[in-house]
Amino acid sequence: MRIALVTSSAPFVLGGARNIVAWLDEALRAAGHETETVSVPFDEAPDDLLAQTALFRMIDLTDTADLVVCFRPPSFYVRHPRKVVWFIHHLRTYYDLWDTPLRGFPDTAVTRARRDVLRRADARALGEATRLFTNSGVMSERLRHFNDLDSEVLYPPLSDTEGFVNLGYGDEVVAVSRLENHKRQRLLVEALGLTTTDVRLRLIGRGSTPDVAEGLRTLARELGVGDRLHLDDSWMEEDEKREHIGRSLACAYLPVDEDSYGYPTLEAAHSAKAILTTRDSGGVLEFVQDARNGFVTEPTARALAEAMDRLFADRSLAAELGAAAERRVADLDISWQHVVERIVSA
Repeated sequence: MRIALVTSSAPFVLGGARNIVAWLDEALRAAGHETETVSVPFDEAPDDLLAQTALFRMIDLTDTADLVVCFRPPSFYVRHPRKVVWFIHHLRTYYDLWDTPLRGFPDTAVTRARRDVLRRADARALGEATRLFTNSGVMSERLRHFNDLDSEVLYPPLSDTEGFVNLGYGDEVVAVSRLENHKRQRLLVEALGLTTTDVRLRLIGRGSTPDVAEGLRTLARELGVGDRLHLDDSWMEEDEKREHIGRSLACAYLPVDEDSYGYPTLEAAHSAKAILTTRDSGGVLEFVQDARNGFVTEPTARALAEAMDRLFADRSLAAELGAAAERRVADLDISWQHVVERIVSA
């Protein structure tokens, strides 16, 4: 089958939305299909938003591909009689982030009109899909709430899991993700300052500016735990990252209302590591079960510190929760074989 994978992209910005396309491409080719990735640059600047969205509507792949799979908005505006959408997220400032400080522009008659047009057009374009998948239950709920559309959850796996292995249980809680406010590395550093054991914290990721990392280092020094924080904010090879995870005591991932469970969660699970997260972390809670394969705490430094100390003091508990995290991957059938079967059958 000839399958076109259509998405939008922000030039020079890497992340999970790009990975999911590239990894599905590999899986489809391995299953014997012919694929082509169509990635169109897209800028969310408010004044250009609707014009750029209309550009995707002008793309008609009816005579080019047997099946079209769309991902990041507004790629699902393309025209094809057999269009599958693996929905990653809305343009969130016009949806769940509208009434928050993260909107980034004023609430005026013009911006409200733009929002309303976009929501109506999105619902129509998404409604054309022969099958509508999402990457999490959170996203399925948002589609029901905002667009009145039903969907099927199809969890995205990692590309290569062979390198994720358990190398024992050291003294570090490892947190892998971009250094951003909504990923809450600061909360982890604050928690480190309240721990009563010798547990350590390793943050792996780069921020949008160097100031983010320096601020975290400064905070750790002020809290008297600078010697127990290791912050890797330079480029790290994949093998080195996997080794840090493999030797960790546990892993932490506590974004604010994440769209999905997040690849850091899966990386930890494939390494048989318990996962620390918080009650407001969104899709992460679809994977992490409190006291079963990790800890789900209140989003406070004190609660996180207690969880970190508990794992440090009881390595057998860390091993038990980590083994359960690894089993959770199979329980949820998170595999490329399952993904390919669902998509090509649509």
